[in-house]
Amino acid sequence: MKDLIRTADRRALSGLISGFAFVAGVGAGVASSDAPYPLPGSDVDKIRRYFRDNAASARLSAAGQLISAATLAHFTASVIRLTRRADPTSRVLPATAVIGGTAAVASLTASGIFAGTLTTARSDSDVAAVAMHRRAFLAGGVTHGVGFGLLVGVIGLAGPRTGDIPPPVGKLAVGSAIAGLLTPLYLIAESMAWLIPASRITGLIVTGLTAVRLSRRRHA
Repeated sequence: MKDLIRTADRRALSGLISGFAFVAGVGAGVASSDAPYPLPGSDVDKIRRYFRDNAASARLSAAGQLISAATLAHFTASVIRLTRRADPTSRVLPATAVIGGTAAVASLTASGIFAGTLTTARSDSDVAAVAMHRRAFLAGGVTHGVGFGLLVGVIGLAGPRTGDIPPPVGKLAVGSAIAGLLTPLYLIAESMAWLIPASRITGLIVTGLTAVRLSRRRHA
């Protein structure tokens, strides 16, 4: 058994904050609005009822996404350090964490910006409103699903090796990653839309648990 004395990575708690910011922002936005969130493919009237008639609620959701993206960037750095402990000679795991984290942060940021823009006069045109709404979904749903899936998958491969996360959580992470990487199937068949929330929810569980465990000092 390996001798292990690891200093707590307090910055890893950014992963927990990221998940909380996303859930709190989106939840507060939907709960405070008197119109339902427009699903992909919604007409311009439904889009305007949520984003223009309930602009304050929509901005709460957008702010949650932007805060979540910023803190996810910090958590990505902790995941990269985790991969280096798991295999100091490997370049694949750290590179995958960088690619996945960067894609997840950039796409979530883009989604938040599009959502915020939909509350302004820049969405006055029907064509612009529908286009921005679709871009927000593609960025925050499909593209983020792939990037976040890569990041969570790296946790599932590296975490059990170092003992930072137990094998069952590692398996959950791998399953979540597979669902995330398959989210582009939605573009082919809308019936595959369930992959987006499935990968997001399980991924948030994994990153939250990992954040807590990385933030604690370990002895073995």
